[in-house]
Amino acid sequence: MLHVRDLTVGYHRDTPVVRSVSFDLPTPGVYAIVGPNGAGKTTLLHTLAGHLRPTSGSVVLDGRDVTGLRPHRAARAGIALAPQGRRLWPSLTVAEHLTVTRPTRHDDRPGLSVEDLLDLFPPLATRLRHHGHQLSGGEQQMLTIARALRTHPRLLLADEPTEGLAPRIADQVTAVLRDLPDRGVAVLVALPHAHAATALADRVHVLTAGRLSVPLDPDGEQANMLLRHHLTLTTAPHRE
Repeated sequence: MLHVRDLTVGYHRDTPVVRSVSFDLPTPGVYAIVGPNGAGKTTLLHTLAGHLRPTSGSVVLDGRDVTGLRPHRAARAGIALAPQGRRLWPSLTVAEHLTVTRPTRHDDRPGLSVEDLLDLFPPLATRLRHHGHQLSGGEQQMLTIARALRTHPRLLLADEPTEGLAPRIADQVTAVLRDLPDRGVAVLVALPHAHAATALADRVHVLTAGRLSVPLDPDGEQANMLLRHHLTLTTAPHRE
């Protein structure tokens, strides 16, 4: 479904943050990229979403070359980003967030309606008239994901979606992400800790110093080794 080959990205030409990254997401599922702060996780996701242009490499989604597309064109191709830090519009209500965000892709598979999204995130149904800045951290994260799903994506990029959330809320968000492949949406999630990734993902990659490991089975010995060593990867650059 998604094929990334030799992707290199940097904020300055001579200092790449992501270095020759290649990976495949063969079918809708939940896939995780794990790494310490500064490893390049956010840079990678923002490149796939069109917010950064790669200096080399290619990105192909469902057979279409989407390398370097601008964000609105990447969205039309089926890529949605739920960014770290949420980045909601503070002056818009929950209802307005979900109504001004429209499906950007049209195919034979119906997208998630506003009603579907409220079923996925019941707390939002009671907060429709509340503005973005009036929501709790957990409600803001739910709205961030719901807004991204409203665009009818083929691939959801979720950057640290459980960051700073209470365990109960984090479990609710994780349950929704796990359910999305059954709705035809693949999920690529960036996480700082291996234990969260192994609980959520079908496959796990480790990103450190801008380079990606081979895919790991979350239930396999390699993933268990990561847990034991708690990602003692200390060669990452300062900027992610």
